[in-house]
Amino acid sequence: MVDFYYLPGSSPCRSVIMAAKAVGVELNKKLLNLQAGEHLTPEFLKINPQHTIPTLVDNGFALWESRAILVYLVEKYGKTDSLYPKCPKKRALINQRLYFDMGTLYQSFANYYYPQVFAKAPADPEAFKKIEAAFEFLNTFLEGQTYVAGDSLTVADIAILATVSSFEVAKFDISKYANVSKWYENAKKVTPGWDENWAGCLEFKKYFD
Repeated sequence: MVDFYYLPGSSPCRSVIMAAKAVGVELNKKLLNLQAGEHLTPEFLKINPQHTIPTLVDNGFALWESRAILVYLVEKYGKTDSLYPKCPKKRALINQRLYFDMGTLYQSFANYYYPQVFAKAPADPEAFKKIEAAFEFLNTFLEGQTYVAGDSLTVADIAILATVSSFEVAKFDISKYANVSKWYENAKKVTPGWDENWAGCLEFKKYFD
C-alpha cells in the first residue's frame, strides 16, 4: 500500500495524484491539517523530518518533494517509460522543465500569492512581474510544441499542469500567452486524473474568492 500525506488544494500534491493515476497506483490518501499542526507531530516528523507535503510512503520507503515523487512513481510503477523516457537527452529536457517549474514558475506563484492569502499582505508588483516573466519563458518553450518536453505527455506536463491550474483559480490571465493556453487546453484533456486535480483547485479557489 502506498500512503500519501497531502492536501487537495496543494499544486504539488495534485501533481502526484495525477501521476499516480497515470501509472495505475492507488494512493491511500491521508489528509494533513497543517493549520492544526498535524505535520509537526512526532509521528509525522519521524516519516519526514522536513515536515512538508506531499509525502509518499511506499512499503516503508518515505519520499517527499513532489517532483522527486513523480519520477519515482514512473520509474517504479510505469508500464512503459513514456512519462519519463530513459533516453538521456529526453530525460534531461524533462528534468530542466521540472526544475523550471520548481524554481521559477511555481516559485513565482508562491512568492506573489501566498503572502496575500496567508499573511494578508498587499500585492507586490515586482513579484507579479516575475510571474509574467515565468509565463513568457513557458510560452517560448511551447512554441510549435504540444507538450512541454518532447513530443508526448511526460511528468513535466503533469507538474506544470498542476501549477498552471492554480494560476487559473487565482484569476491570473493565462489567455495572454497563446502557446500556454493551447497547451493547457490539450493537457486538461489528455492527463489522467485531471478531474481530481480540478476538484482540488476549486477547494483552493476559496482563498481567492
